[in-house]
Amino acid sequence: MSEWLFIPAAYLIGSISSAILICRLMGLPDPRGQGSGNPGATNVMRIGGKKAAAITLLGDLLKGLLPVYIAKLLEVPVDILVATGLAAFIGHLYPIFFGFRGGKGVATSLGVLLGISWWLGVAVIITWLVVYKLGKISSLAALCASTLSSVYAWFIVSDLRVVMAALVMTALLLWRHKSNIQRLLAGVEGKSTVR
Repeated sequence: MSEWLFIPAAYLIGSISSAILICRLMGLPDPRGQGSGNPGATNVMRIGGKKAAAITLLGDLLKGLLPVYIAKLLEVPVDILVATGLAAFIGHLYPIFFGFRGGKGVATSLGVLLGISWWLGVAVIITWLVVYKLGKISSLAALCASTLSSVYAWFIVSDLRVVMAALVMTALLLWRHKSNIQRLLAGVEGKSTVR
């Protein structure tokens, strides 16, 4: 029964907004009221520079990675492991501590995938790097990497539950990036931007 506690705990951890906390600690404006209004690493970089953005990115990644990795170390069933990852991811998107207004989820989803399988996470990172190198558009790289994550999950992990979790995260990422997708289709999405 106690294994199920990983799920709400992961959601609460995911709900901790790295962007908002880092901005407060570094004396920067609230990212929800500046730039794009998105509490994520890209917007933090706009208002606070690369150092603040890097710390935010790391925080977002760790809150996806740590709950899943700890659950995996404790050998919880795969169903609970996958649900733990999704809970952390959803917590980032819809944080209870910040009015359910969260970020877009790229780093946190990567953390979840790394927690499930290092090789899976590395495959996603490599895809992001290759697409970004070719096009210099970070949102496109993130969308491509996320879209392929379920394919990688099938071949690397070979567990339908993990594949389904990757598909759910991809669907939510696409939804959260709908404005980026519209700009990509219109050919006006900015280059050299970390999202």
